[in-house]
Amino acid sequence: MASTSTPEQKVILVGDFGVGKSSLFRRYMCDTFINSNDRKATLGLDHYSKTFVVNGRNLKLLLFDTGGMERIASVTSSYYKFAEAAILCFAMDNANSFHSLSQHLVDITMFAENARIFLCGNKMDLPSEVTDDDMQQFCEQCHGLIQGTFKTSCKNNLNINEMFTVIAQSLCETNRSRLELQELEHHGFKVHPPEENVENCSC
Repeated sequence: MASTSTPEQKVILVGDFGVGKSSLFRRYMCDTFINSNDRKATLGLDHYSKTFVVNGRNLKLLLFDTGGMERIASVTSSYYKFAEAAILCFAMDNANSFHSLSQHLVDITMFAENARIFLCGNKMDLPSEVTDDDMQQFCEQCHGLIQGTFKTSCKNNLNINEMFTVIAQSLCETNRSRLELQELEHHGFKVHPPEENVENCSC
């Protein structure tokens, strides 16, 4: 009996140094948390993988973290390339990390133009300098690019599993749609992008 391979989806973390990107992965994959006073910075590219079962379908997330090195030119293209999802991270207690999101968003749209983008405000256990209204306003300014928003705490293990589960579900749906289109084209059907069919739309 022929075996079916598990689809692999690359997920990257993007954001300023110190917002807790590595801590998100560490808590999610190993259920551990290292206090910032004891933690060393991530050096070089690190990655993890985890398989989900979503609606009876297997999906493997390949989770990548550069420890802040994604801004280095030699790392940029390979880090972003083929990313299916990008988690745009900032620290809730650091307004500067929030205000720099726009530049990170430009990098994602430039180097990983097909990635689904999610916003994550980490360190929600600390006094916040960023409000829910700030996050909502940022999403509105992104004109629909942000697919979901989350507030997490690696220290208290809040909303991290939920965030990655939602992302896996979203990617599974995207992958299923892509496979369905490939199946149609395999049988001779030509599928046009939606924008090619809206010339006569009156809405």
